[in-house]
Amino acid sequence: MTDQTLTAETGTDRPLRPALWRGFRRKCPNCGEGAVLHSYLKVNDSCPVCKEAFHHHRADDGPAYLTILIVGHLMGPLLLVVFEAFRPEPLVLFTIFAVGCLSLSLYLLPRLKGAVVAFQWARRMHGFDELT
Repeated sequence: MTDQTLTAETGTDRPLRPALWRGFRRKCPNCGEGAVLHSYLKVNDSCPVCKEAFHHHRADDGPAYLTILIVGHLMGPLLLVVFEAFRPEPLVLFTIFAVGCLSLSLYLLPRLKGAVVAFQWARRMHGFDELT
């Protein structure tokens, strides 16, 4: 028997760290090969490789909140440092930080959504606990 089979039979949590890393890479938390997402933010109904079901996930607003939290905590202090150290023109400062915030948000959002789905999978939340 594999470790995953033993875990499924005993009902304990699955390994969290590898699942989160796979989810952050937008891969299946179970096999690490198939894609969790398609068309930017839509979660696949199941993994195309190992057939792990994802249709019962409940990611909802969690990835957006995490994205705002991370981007705000990174860009806020950076804005203060850049303003105090270099004193750029207001329009230049706005343009640089608007593009930076937008780029970082668009980069993080699908990765955090994959990580939230992987967290739910690892902790057997919202239907991920059923044996398949």
